[in-house]
Amino acid sequence: MSRDQVLGAFLMLVSILGILLYGWLVFLTDWAMVVLQLTGFIAVAGVLGILSWIGYTLATTPPPKPIEDIEKEIEEASKKEMPQATVEDGLET
Repeated sequence: MSRDQVLGAFLMLVSILGILLYGWLVFLTDWAMVVLQLTGFIAVAGVLGILSWIGYTLATTPPPKPIEDIEKEIEEASKKEMPQATVEDGLET
C-alpha cells in the first residue's frame, strides 16, 4: 500500500468513528441538546468567519488599475523595446 492509500484509509476510519460518536452523543446520551447547540454554533461561526474574511479582503485590497491605463503602459513598453526604423538606418517608413 502506498502512503496515500494508508492516509486515505485512516481518514475514512476516523470519519466513520466520528459519525458513530456524534450519533451516540446526539441520540443516546443526555448531552444531545448541548451537542446540537455546539454543532450549530460552530457551523454558523465558521460561515460567518469566512464571510468576515472575504469582507476584510475586499475592504483592504486596492482597486485594480483601469484597463485603459494598462493598455497605455503596454504600448509605452513596446515602444521602448522596439526602436523605430529611420531613414538613416537605410529603411524607409
